[in-house]
Amino acid sequence: MNHRFASTTVVLPQRNIDTDQIIPARFLTTTERRGLGRHAFADWRTRADGTPNPDFPFADPANAGAAILVAGRNFGCGSSREHAPWALLDLGLRAVVSSEIADIFRSNALKNGLLPIVLDEAIVDELLARPGIELVVDIAARTLTLPDGRAFTFPLDAFAHTCLLEGVDTLGYLLRQDAAISAWESRLPVHEEPAHAC
Repeated sequence: MNHRFASTTVVLPQRNIDTDQIIPARFLTTTERRGLGRHAFADWRTRADGTPNPDFPFADPANAGAAILVAGRNFGCGSSREHAPWALLDLGLRAVVSSEIADIFRSNALKNGLLPIVLDEAIVDELLARPGIELVVDIAARTLTLPDGRAFTFPLDAFAHTCLLEGVDTLGYLLRQDAAISAWESRLPVHEEPAHAC
């Protein structure tokens, strides 16, 4: 993952967008990540009669290619499902910005390379009111910068920060430590098994 990227925003102002709205349960029958993006927000993408909903932000051609989603408070609440960040990533998103992001969703997002950005509600409200503006995200600096130059720092724990900068997940990080682990193990004293009495 590039440490710094710029993108326009797509906005979902609703609060409490849960994981079943992000990826409805009927699409959880696969472990294949590719293709899940077409099912993201499936129940909002279509009208009651099954026709596409032209008012849904992701249906707007102006939002094509947007990699930053700005959403209302408490994004990703509800049941734990790794399919939710998979679907958003397959939709082309790289970051989700909100004033509150549910802990389990946040954890799943970070494990899969989707960046959850939590900012003060006043800032998020401003972003929600200005859909389509270009933001700059700097993962190394942990900052999000607005077009007027204002930069805001967002929290990101050290391990997740390292994984995002190195472009690896938890397993990838551990595999990169193989040489160090082997070197440490080689320094351990060898213990003989005690003899057992017959």
